[in-house]
Amino acid sequence: MKFKVKLLLLVALVISLGTMLETVGARHRSGATYQQMTQAERAAFVSEQARRLALQMSGREYKFTPAFEAAIHRSVDMYVQRIGNNRGDQPGRGDARLIFGRGQTFAPILSSSFKARNLSQLIGLYLPAVESEYVNIQSANSVGAMGMFQFLPKTGELYGLTSGDLLDVPKSADAAARYIADGMKKFNADPMKEALALLAYNRGFNHVEHDLATLVTAQTRDCSICALTEQAYKLDATFQNENVYYVPRFFAVAIIGENPQSFGLQTSPLSSF
Repeated sequence: MKFKVKLLLLVALVISLGTMLETVGARHRSGATYQQMTQAERAAFVSEQARRLALQMSGREYKFTPAFEAAIHRSVDMYVQRIGNNRGDQPGRGDARLIFGRGQTFAPILSSSFKARNLSQLIGLYLPAVESEYVNIQSANSVGAMGMFQFLPKTGELYGLTSGDLLDVPKSADAAARYIADGMKKFNADPMKEALALLAYNRGFNHVEHDLATLVTAQTRDCSICALTEQAYKLDATFQNENVYYVPRFFAVAIIGENPQSFGLQTSPLSSF
């Protein structure tokens, strides 16, 4: 008797889940924007698109955990709150429509630079969105980073960039592509090597290697970036306050940039330019 009850509950759960996914798909196909979706529908949409983009970027299925997908979801919501907020072009706070407008201008050179290094154009398109929102920043920040790709002068030198080259978008895009390629080689044995290379762009190779050795186990290796993100409290303050948000924001801005009309943006995916 107990077995029959459990079986009935399981069947009911499967039917309920199927109904929810059908509803999400129907709303998406009918043209409902992200802003019009329920929270459950938004979560399902983010999960689906993050996995699709990861597959497109890497050629493999990323085994994201629910907690990591929730981090991407929060980042998507952060950008969505900025769409049409009438705050002009304030860095980090202005109207997000302007970000993707700039992205269209630079998309061809960004895509070609990364494709030339046998990397996914998605990395080239959305790395600078996170770094600078496609602004070729002329003034060095507190640690000396400049340009659209926010290279530190010393790092730029390692990749053949002069101080003037930091503001040269094609040259800095190629250097960024080579940096990511080096990261992917370093983390080649990890199924999340693209995500780790992105994290290393923000945090540095040595720090990421140390983080992996400290926190990732055989049980969490399938999604090492998830393990680092979910255990951020065990790492240093820089990771907790900055680096932990980097990869989720990359996927968030890529989800919006590759599905602009789902967010009410009347344009085409950046990868189509």
